Amino acid sequence: MNISTLILRNVTHRKGRFIFTLSGIFLGIASLVTFLALGGSLKNEIERESTALGANLVVTPKGSCAYEQVSILTGEQLPTTITAEEVETLRAIEGMTVLPFFTAKTAIQNRPVPVTGIVAEVTRAHKGWTMERGEYFAAPDDKTVVVGSALADQFGLQPGGEVTVRGERLLVRGVLKETGNRDDLSLFLTLPTAQTLFNVGGNVSYVAVRLDDLARMDEYAQRIRDAVNLGVVTDKQMLTSVLSIVGTVNVTLQLIAAVAVLASAFGIINTMMTAAYERKREIGILQALGAGQRTIFSLFLLESGLYGLFGGVLGLAGGLLLSAFVAPLVSQNAFTSFVKGSDAVLMPDMTTALGVILFSVAISLASGLYPAWRASRLSPVEAISHA
Repeated sequence: MNISTLILRNVTHRKGRFIFTLSGIFLGIASLVTFLALGGSLKNEIERESTALGANLVVTPKGSCAYEQVSILTGEQLPTTITAEEVETLRAIEGMTVLPFFTAKTAIQNRPVPVTGIVAEVTRAHKGWTMERGEYFAAPDDKTVVVGSALADQFGLQPGGEVTVRGERLLVRGVLKETGNRDDLSLFLTLPTAQTLFNVGGNVSYVAVRLDDLARMDEYAQRIRDAVNLGVVTDKQMLTSVLSIVGTVNVTLQLIAAVAVLASAFGIINTMMTAAYERKREIGILQALGAGQRTIFSLFLLESGLYGLFGGVLGLAGGLLLSAFVAPLVSQNAFTSFVKGSDAVLMPDMTTALGVILFSVAISLASGLYPAWRASRLSPVEAISHA
């Protein structure tokens, strides 16, 4: 019997112990892979939503923190608003295009749906929207609804149908062609209609600004601050701020998963220590056949590594399946709703996948060092007494 066959037989000899030890590694690695996959998807979605916003500068209510910037990208309702007078002041600054947006929530079939009030033609030109079915708003104060493609499919909305917003039934005028971002899951009203239905006067949630001269971005940001008492961030600043928040959360979750992997390491230590004690007879026979301390040490260490290899491969596959299942659930949270526009979870590249498996093997090998050392240090007299 060669050493590889002996290792495999020893690992799988006690099937119950093998399964429970492997399960600990599997769960830890699967958790780690899940958080890695979801974290990569969130980063991609944040970048995509920032690009879809298409603003060089974003003007937010005074005192808005980074979480409000997250709300802008996800279409969530902001806690404070910008007044109509402040919007007009911004429009008076030459060299930039001002696009005010009002965001809120309504419900369709008792499920929350984001509502966005827009300046109809300017926003359509800015975002490059085209219609899949029906027509676009006929007038700046058209009291109808245009819906995103995914939202229309989800609730069966068709041009000519009706939807209720704040107790008022509105005609569905058209359905937008798929954009691949959160616009696909939004309900759009003209800005005057949204402001009237939600009783906010002329206030808006935030203002997107397009500049004629990008080289003067800092100058325009300061001019806006001087003109109105509002917050101003560049598109890059907002992207960096939001990514830092999500990155911190993602690192925290990965650390939790890493702790789970480390906890499984103690299961390997326990399994291998027990194996070393139970297999004194086998060790004595090996020593009688001429096996030295190095051979016995290698034998036990490779058994530990085999747990890591099996657990790493299974955990990688299980983590990818789990992340595909979890993604639609976490997208119901406002903070993680970036994944709403994603059809698939980001698959880790080969380097990451190999790194996860090697990490699992390395943890298992480290866990097996002490048990392997104890087994190799067993004296021939003690070992042969069990033979």
